[in-house]
Amino acid sequence: MNPWQAFILGLIEGITEYLPISSTGHLLVAQHLMGIGTQTQEAKAAADTFAICIQGGAILAVLGLYYKRVIQMIRGILGQHPEGLKLAVSIVVGFLPAAVIGLLLNDWIEQKLFGMWPVIVAWVIGGFMILATAWWGRRGPVKGGGKELLELSWKMALLIGLLQCVAMWPGTSRSLMTIVGGLLVGLSVRAAVEYSFLLGLLTLTAATAKKAVWKVHGLDASYDVWFGGAKLMWETYGALPLMVGVVAAAVSAALAVKWLVSYLQSHGLSLFGWYRIVLGMAIGGLVLLKVLPA
Repeated sequence: MNPWQAFILGLIEGITEYLPISSTGHLLVAQHLMGIGTQTQEAKAAADTFAICIQGGAILAVLGLYYKRVIQMIRGILGQHPEGLKLAVSIVVGFLPAAVIGLLLNDWIEQKLFGMWPVIVAWVIGGFMILATAWWGRRGPVKGGGKELLELSWKMALLIGLLQCVAMWPGTSRSLMTIVGGLLVGLSVRAAVEYSFLLGLLTLTAATAKKAVWKVHGLDASYDVWFGGAKLMWETYGALPLMVGVVAAAVSAALAVKWLVSYLQSHGLSLFGWYRIVLGMAIGGLVLLKVLPA
């Protein structure tokens, strides 16, 4: 992987991580088109780990943009801010389902669902789900209704967390499930988006750490140890591509987050539904034409 390829992947990660269009699906397509991780099992494992680790840039972007909320939660945990403690609890409750189910099903998901057709199906179904949600709710940002973030109860957070687990199917989009979940439990658009971002801080940090330090199964015994993923990625690509990817992801994610919040306040989610459907059909066509592997 050269620095330009790392830059492109970082850019894709940052733009798509917090938009409801699936960063995983876009990265899989980009990797295939650039021939990254397609040669051997070791190459695929290194590419998968790289794609997860550049999420660190997206995490940094949200930390920077929402640092006041993060500080509020830290103060709450320290017993200095009741509202911050309530928000922190709702984030942890929302994260727990993914933590449990992710540990139980991670290997099966990677073996069975990380292919083009599962991603295509998820893109299209997710697109129709967005359109259905927009039709059902009619609670677009023009009306501005809904509960604020600090009104979120732990039961509402748990429901959003359960919906987040659906996004373990590649192509579904964690942001899609958490934003739609927030709207379904009665949050305003702004609150649903903000909760999605904050929940993503914990979820993405855990996923990145797990991928970097967990055992890499099925490869040479030297990688079947702690830090196997990071070791394999480092030996395959070196430091420069990772640095470039993380910086590109951080900058593009910050811009994407600010744009998304502004856009949803006046337009709603429908655009992303149509985008997912068209993209899924287009990528499906490329797979049928054997331009992309199934």
